[in-house]
Amino acid sequence: MMSTFGLPEPGAAAREHSARLVDVLQAAIRHERGAIPFARFMELALYAPGLGYYSAGAMKFGEAGDFITAPELGPVFAECVCEAVAPVLRGLSRPGFLELGGGSGAFALAFLRHAERLAVLPERYAILEPSADLRQRQQQALREQLPPALFARCDWLDGPPEGPWKGVLFANEVLDALPTTRFAIHHGEVYEEFVSLDAEGGFLRVDQPADALVRAAVRHVERSLGAPLPEGYRSELLPQLPYWVQAIGGLLEQGAMLFVDYGYPRREFYLPERDDGTLVCHYRHRAHGDPFFLPGLQDITAFVDFTALAEAGVQAGFDFAGYCSQAGFLIANGLPQRIAEAEALPEGRERHRRLNEIRKLTLPGEMGERFQVMGFSRDVELSAAFAFGELSRRL
Repeated sequence: MMSTFGLPEPGAAAREHSARLVDVLQAAIRHERGAIPFARFMELALYAPGLGYYSAGAMKFGEAGDFITAPELGPVFAECVCEAVAPVLRGLSRPGFLELGGGSGAFALAFLRHAERLAVLPERYAILEPSADLRQRQQQALREQLPPALFARCDWLDGPPEGPWKGVLFANEVLDALPTTRFAIHHGEVYEEFVSLDAEGGFLRVDQPADALVRAAVRHVERSLGAPLPEGYRSELLPQLPYWVQAIGGLLEQGAMLFVDYGYPRREFYLPERDDGTLVCHYRHRAHGDPFFLPGLQDITAFVDFTALAEAGVQAGFDFAGYCSQAGFLIANGLPQRIAEAEALPEGRERHRRLNEIRKLTLPGEMGERFQVMGFSRDVELSAAFAFGELSRRL
């Protein structure tokens, strides 16, 4: 059965769940005198306790969910990341590893197994997971599939580390889920997109004059582009990104940060033809552009401005280590060996699965070019991880 949007119709329990979140969103809008910033709407839709998309219990990842992330395809992605940061872990005494948003736990599982093979196990593998349901699933998966000695290294955090630490911070598809500000240009002035209610209580987009923070962030983008954005242009930005990077990485006194996500350098992010932004929603492996469709049952994301990420990382006191496509990053960090191992297998299901995993991770029409990797370092060497296809000239 399909919905009026051409998307699968949810069951009665799922629709009731979404209706409860709609009530929360409507109450928030009425409490704020009739309108809330789109970023606040997105925050509640994704993270409202017990009801938001990432806070509730529905399956998110894999074939049964709404989208597939690189770690869900198999161990290759995590193994290559492990190869990339192995020199950093090897060079530090008692290093830690912090994964932001652990998904199903698939990345941690493959990373820890490979780190043991390479003799670079972090003393502590921490996952910062805001969703109680996902945390429970991660704990169950890792407890069942890791040897007790490896599972004993795992820890779950409610917030960023509260004291100085050394090691590696890793975030795969985290930045795209940060609540994003939507803005528009009207008569040369900057407006921010808000969400209001129509006469029937439905959600309605309205533009209001932007505050100083949003206005300054948009003007910074325009200065970087060397031209004002055109009349009617609408897009996204993360004015909070420098503060967020400082909050999650500021106490990393020695080590590296790696971010993987879909996005563009700034000049490609704000192309004239991309005049309605990059917002995309995921529901049952279908992508569409309506953030008001069944709140709580779909993911809401925006592409990443990697130039803004580079600025934020350097502003937080890190050295810029490199920037490349996901395909280039994997090739530089052990992918050829994994291809050879897969091709050496006898014909059969496992050989096909591994080669298909590698194709999806690397082909331009799959994840290879759409996803990109950016690294930062502090008193360690990480640039070798970006030895193939470095793209920082495009930033």
